Amino acid sequence: MPSQRGAKKQRVSDTDADYAAARPSLKSGQHEYVSLLGLRSFDTAALMKRLEEGVSFAAFERLKRSLKVSSRELADVALITQRTLARRKRAGRLDPDESDRLVRVSRVFARSIELFEGDLESARSWLMRPVFALGGAVPFEMVKTEVGAREVENLITRLEHGVFS
Repeated sequence: MPSQRGAKKQRVSDTDADYAAARPSLKSGQHEYVSLLGLRSFDTAALMKRLEEGVSFAAFERLKRSLKVSSRELADVALITQRTLARRKRAGRLDPDESDRLVRVSRVFARSIELFEGDLESARSWLMRPVFALGGAVPFEMVKTEVGAREVENLITRLEHGVFS
């Protein structure tokens, strides 16, 4: 058996690999961030239909693993109470409004991954710590609202273009 001394073993999750694999083949305007939820169709019409039906509870679990957060943390940012989350787990599906908020979280996470050029650990770290340009707010917490999510996305765009705030 070869020696592992000094070698750092890095494990890539299925979610990380799926997202990375989906990105190169996508055309502009498609919703590749939904691959973080395990969804395979990236066009707007399919995404709208899926949201109307509600995404599966497995999508919640998948995003939780990818973000490396607890169920409570993801539920809090998606504005889902613990009792409701337990009911959704039993039912196997989230409601449309909960699904929409979960997609919002995946969209911002995907933008942070792009900001850090595919470095998921750096993207996760950036999302979870206070950011001066956001008035000291934590980007992950700001995603609770659409306004907050847009502000985080606007900051990411400014950073990508070298406009430091």
